[in-house]
Amino acid sequence: MSALEKAITYSKKAGIDECEIVSVKKNITTVRITDSEVVEIKQNFDENFGIRLIHNKKIASIQTTNEENIPDSIAKGIKSIKNLKPREFWRGLPVKKEYQQLEGIFDKKIKHISGSKATDIAQNMINSSESLKINTITGSLNLVYENFELSNSNGLNFNNESTYISGIINAESEQSIVPVSGIGHACGRTLSKFSSEQIGIDAKNMCTNSINPKKIDSDTYSIIFEPYSVGEILSFVVASNFNFKTFKEKKSCFSNKYKEKISMEEFNLTDNPHIPEGIGTKSIDSEGIKTEKSELIENGVFTNVFSNLYDSYKEGEKESSGNAIRIGSPMGNSAEPIPVSAPHNLIVTPGKSKQEDMIKDTKQGILIGRLWYTYAVNPIKGDFSCTARSGIQIIKNGEIVGPGKSVRIVHNLPKLLNNISDIGNDQRQVIQWASLPSITPSIKVENIAVNSI
Repeated sequence: MSALEKAITYSKKAGIDECEIVSVKKNITTVRITDSEVVEIKQNFDENFGIRLIHNKKIASIQTTNEENIPDSIAKGIKSIKNLKPREFWRGLPVKKEYQQLEGIFDKKIKHISGSKATDIAQNMINSSESLKINTITGSLNLVYENFELSNSNGLNFNNESTYISGIINAESEQSIVPVSGIGHACGRTLSKFSSEQIGIDAKNMCTNSINPKKIDSDTYSIIFEPYSVGEILSFVVASNFNFKTFKEKKSCFSNKYKEKISMEEFNLTDNPHIPEGIGTKSIDSEGIKTEKSELIENGVFTNVFSNLYDSYKEGEKESSGNAIRIGSPMGNSAEPIPVSAPHNLIVTPGKSKQEDMIKDTKQGILIGRLWYTYAVNPIKGDFSCTARSGIQIIKNGEIVGPGKSVRIVHNLPKLLNNISDIGNDQRQVIQWASLPSITPSIKVENIAVNSI
């Protein structure tokens, strides 16, 4: 009998109404790069268990790393239930269902990768980023094999193997009036679709093209956000506004705009959990609900929200959208007993414009490759702040005239979406540290005020 079966059996014998247990086993290979060389290779194995007990509509949660401690942990959870407040809206955990098998989420080569092979990949990232103009190269490579298992007392049992890979290079140059840097990044689920060389090339190009930046005057500009910077905005500013809980509590800047136009007609934002190679791709969510593709913004209209079971029940819905997630580090799942609600893969539909054409159509603008410190200032109104510190190019009369120094942007999300003037065809998958995965092209936005730093 497995640990999960024992947990379900123990809770049933104790008379608990419902029990849910997740097991997450991970092999994580991490290669760290400092001072332009590989300095550390680690291969760790983690196993964690998360348990949710529901009795008389009271919900208790437990987490442990020791399989032998599961019965004791459940016993302690049962004792704590009497002090909890009942959630009268709770309708129950899901029952056993059939699930589809997805392509492009598992690679045996990643599962069985050796430290020396991982080092070779990281070294290729370094080699392709080297230049006489670059002084220091830092970064990391993470390869994850995960076995995720979910069971509950209603007969549901799901077991899935997944793999993930993510690499990042930060190239820095001091051969400039100020230090400058460039970033290269790639992620996916299989080695065959992962380009370590492109990571280094992107970091090198962004860094060397940023040497000797000029001051950017505080003014209003057309801004072309490249995919990595768009991903930052999607993760830290956009996504939360389509959370069902946030929407119902009137804390979304679009709470009063449901089924209304909130962007240009050509802008489409989708949560697609079935796309091959997607970091968030999965057939079921962390509660056992079948995942579905969902159009959050369709032809510029606010169309859908995402939710987990708890938030759906609380607001009177019979089921969730299949967006319960236990976010793991560096990728994949965790064994958090209580999942949160989040999109799986945020996808902006690509347009038809090449980046060079977007630049030609720009009279006074800025091209931004990377954003830092992006956060909501006033979420209800949609106000946010971010800083562009690297990968900045100044555009005048349809041409790039040189790199620019850092600028700060304090803007408003509804205004940003309404002022999108063009969408690129250069769609890429990106994921920032501790953020949501997204797949997006470049986006051009008009009338953005920037402040020189």
